[in-house]
Amino acid sequence: MKYFLIAGEASGDLHASHLMASIKHEDPQAEFRFLGGDLMEAQAGVSPIIHYRDMAYMGFMDVVKHLGKILGFLGTARRAIDEWQPEALILVDYPSFNLKVAKYAHNLGIPVHYFISPKVWVWKEWRVKDIRRYVDHMYCILPFEPDWYQERGYKATYVGNPTVQEVAQASKDFPDFAHFIDQNGLSDRPIIAVLPGSRVREIRDNLPLMLEASARHPEYQVVIAGAPSITDELYHDVLGGKSVPVLRDATYPLVHHARVALVTSGTATLETALLGTPQVACYRFNGSKWSYNFYRRLLSGKYVTLPNLITDEPVIPELLMHLCTVESIDEHLTELLGDTPVRAAMLDGYKRLADRLGTNVCTATAAHLISESLRPR
Repeated sequence: MKYFLIAGEASGDLHASHLMASIKHEDPQAEFRFLGGDLMEAQAGVSPIIHYRDMAYMGFMDVVKHLGKILGFLGTARRAIDEWQPEALILVDYPSFNLKVAKYAHNLGIPVHYFISPKVWVWKEWRVKDIRRYVDHMYCILPFEPDWYQERGYKATYVGNPTVQEVAQASKDFPDFAHFIDQNGLSDRPIIAVLPGSRVREIRDNLPLMLEASARHPEYQVVIAGAPSITDELYHDVLGGKSVPVLRDATYPLVHHARVALVTSGTATLETALLGTPQVACYRFNGSKWSYNFYRRLLSGKYVTLPNLITDEPVIPELLMHLCTVESIDEHLTELLGDTPVRAAMLDGYKRLADRLGTNVCTATAAHLISESLRPR
């Protein structure tokens, strides 16, 4: 079978590469063409038609500025599909681009499979209309998504969550605490882990507040999880002369060994929960109450962080925008550092989270469903 895949960012490249490996297990003769990255190239044995680095435009103004290039990429994708005539199109998140390609492939009669649903339940719910029209199969990685789609007249399937397997695999190789601090030149004091995000703006907005709140607990050592895309110079600039270690390529073991983690809202909140470390979710952004109220009107649902969304309960505190202050961070941090009822309740919530996520290997499940759907009836 011939499979055409599109992933428009680094995380999509990672998840798509794992899906390709699972497809090859189901279909040893599988051939791939794709828009994506180096990890997909390693699985496919051919170079990407377009590398995701060239497609990485974010925000309305960025898209408008590069509209000509984006339209050119769409044309390239359509021509590649025309020329290669795949048996299946597999899309990975990246909805603004992928739904346009979905429409094109659907009109050619090519089955469209979507792995990792766009977050239409957060905003841009109108995209459900295009998904109903042009996507034959939707494979979700969050357990509440199929019910959400069902309420809107569309059948989707939960296949498991990739973070479950990633954390479980990484956990097998964690050193014990003594080895961890020795390897990384840390003291033997208990750790407060600080995960300030992977984007420059996130780090500038959140890290100073996280550090100031953590500094109120001098009996703990504060350690920053360094993001691969962020230079040492940026951390040095934000730290302003403070001596705080920045660990790279060690986020999972750092969080595992931390007493509490301060985490910028995102996938890291789910990873931290699955690692079993109590946390406070912080997202300062511009700190404006007006912005908070504006985005709250745009967003649907009660919660923002993944642990709370998945369990549909306030498992972890969400300190967003003007609510994210040194005082509010420290209030929750203090509650979690001791053996308190608040800490115990959060850990109980993590158990319910894990139960909801299940243990399915999501790429293997999705690959099997894709292969089943393509077999002659």
